[in-house]
Amino acid sequence: MATFVLVHGAWHGSWCWARVRQALHEQGHRVFTPTLTGLAEQSHALSPDIDLQRHVDDVTNLIRWEELDSVILCGHSYGGCVISGVADVVPERIAALIYLDAFLLEEGECLHDLLPAEHRELQVSLANEHGEGWRVPPIPAEIFNVNAVDRGWVDRQCTPQPLATFQQPLRLRGGPSRVARNHFIYASDWEGTPFTACYDRARARGWTTSEIACGHDVMLDRPETLTAELIGVATAPA
Repeated sequence: MATFVLVHGAWHGSWCWARVRQALHEQGHRVFTPTLTGLAEQSHALSPDIDLQRHVDDVTNLIRWEELDSVILCGHSYGGCVISGVADVVPERIAALIYLDAFLLEEGECLHDLLPAEHRELQVSLANEHGEGWRVPPIPAEIFNVNAVDRGWVDRQCTPQPLATFQQPLRLRGGPSRVARNHFIYASDWEGTPFTACYDRARARGWTTSEIACGHDVMLDRPETLTAELIGVATAPA
């Protein structure tokens, strides 16, 4: 039995992991899918001071207070920024890091550093126009090539993201390098993906990698394939 902590991406929440969570539970694994502060069922706590560090603390504290060890820690999209920060604080509790079509930051980078300038500027503009300068409205599911059946549901479920989470630099002290296993999963079937450079960065580091031919929300489009990938990483030799 493995212990998984699955961290959602921007605008999402624990809800997006339901299919994968159930599949892992059915195979006897322990699974945690925390919702980050200010999002989904935590949206009542949304505020302009929520930044990347707050979300790193959310997941770090879950691991500490649930007394988890040998964690398979997976971050989707923005969640990649979060798990890098978590791994810097509690590397001794993590058996593997999995970046699921995710941002892979270096020390001192923020998420916006890895976006094309036009995407970055659009997010700031939307926050100014529709979110009082600090809330970034969700991106329509169609942009992420979410399957047609789920698009309307995803659009209803997604909630605004604090802009500061995209702009705060990640500070690392070498903790992630102490995690023995690192894996990157690349979603290869959506136009305009900004994650190719992160995929290349992972390969340059000598990590194991894989590709799934679907849109960005892999946990919704290909839950069975993703479940198998997660278990494969969990059971691979260190």
